[in-house]
Amino acid sequence: MENSSTPFTRLSSLDVFRGIAIASMILVNNPGSWDYVYPPLDHAEWHGCTPTDLVFPFFLFIVGVAMPFSFAKYTSENRPTAIVYQRILRRGLILFALGLFLALFSLTLDWLIKGIPPNFSTLRIMGVLQRISLAYVLAALSVLNLSRRWLWILSAVLLIGYWLAMQFIPVPGFGAGNLIPEGNLGGYIDRIILGKHIYRSGSFDPEGLFSTLPAVVTVFLGYFTGDWLRTQPIKSRTSINLVIFGLIALIIGQLWGFLFPINKQLWTSSYVLFTAGWALLTLALCYELIEVRHLRRWGLPLEVMGLNAIFLFVGSGVFSRILLKTKIGNSTTYTWIYEHLFRPWAGTFNGSLIFAIVMVLFWWTILYGMYRRRWFFKI
Repeated sequence: MENSSTPFTRLSSLDVFRGIAIASMILVNNPGSWDYVYPPLDHAEWHGCTPTDLVFPFFLFIVGVAMPFSFAKYTSENRPTAIVYQRILRRGLILFALGLFLALFSLTLDWLIKGIPPNFSTLRIMGVLQRISLAYVLAALSVLNLSRRWLWILSAVLLIGYWLAMQFIPVPGFGAGNLIPEGNLGGYIDRIILGKHIYRSGSFDPEGLFSTLPAVVTVFLGYFTGDWLRTQPIKSRTSINLVIFGLIALIIGQLWGFLFPINKQLWTSSYVLFTAGWALLTLALCYELIEVRHLRRWGLPLEVMGLNAIFLFVGSGVFSRILLKTKIGNSTTYTWIYEHLFRPWAGTFNGSLIFAIVMVLFWWTILYGMYRRRWFFKI
């Protein structure tokens, strides 16, 4: 069944896609035990890409797809005003602040429960929300001020430049082209700028500053997709083209990976293209089923989660931290629930997986109640 109507101002399929991403995030972030996780539900140890490694770039890609719809009214004749830029910066600051809030919340719980005073000298500055914040602001400012041609050129410069920098700029004590956590250029730059304010006060931050540059391209690729979709008829042919674009990105990313390995923590250029390929394929599926064939019922549970993604991200982060910091007996509340309610009857791996599924269902129930009341938290 096809509908040849003209393009629209909102993609319901994008809300479902966002729901897939956020539900997947809850699933992979909340196993009953990290010692018992099925490989597809865990990150690649270093080089490589598992289904779990697709979740974060999907979020950034979705941010990009939404941009052409929200910025559609701005043209060369109708330039954005100072208020528009203020709103972009405000959204970015709020996202960054929410990421810092989660880090500070963990320190506060340690103080309240264990009596350990907060050590702000090693507070991690970067994180998932912080990267989304920076990538969004940089991409939005670029989109509003550069032509599509220059956006493509900037994307190429960032991806190729990042590759060349990581390969040929030497790191003291390690040389050039070293891609291990301690020896890569991104980690070195983060240590110089952020000092001890990086992941676990170590030598490398998987959401560091330098590797945020190629992450901006992930947003750009989403923007190009959304901008293209706005001009396409709502037909299966559009879905097929998304599939074709996705396969091309997958192949290029895979081939580039032989020279610059696919790596989420480094956010390598090959990883950008490889994950964008999977994002295009996933969006194509959602688009075909929802926009073209009007099969919307299956996507409603996911749309419920996608419409309140920020609330779910922060709320689940707070809830998990409470479970991990409080105790029942000698175990954390989190571990006690897994050990006593899931592992005895489901086993180690299955119990860990069912625990994660229950967490998804728990949050879906809360968000469904919010959906029924039309409570949507947006930035």
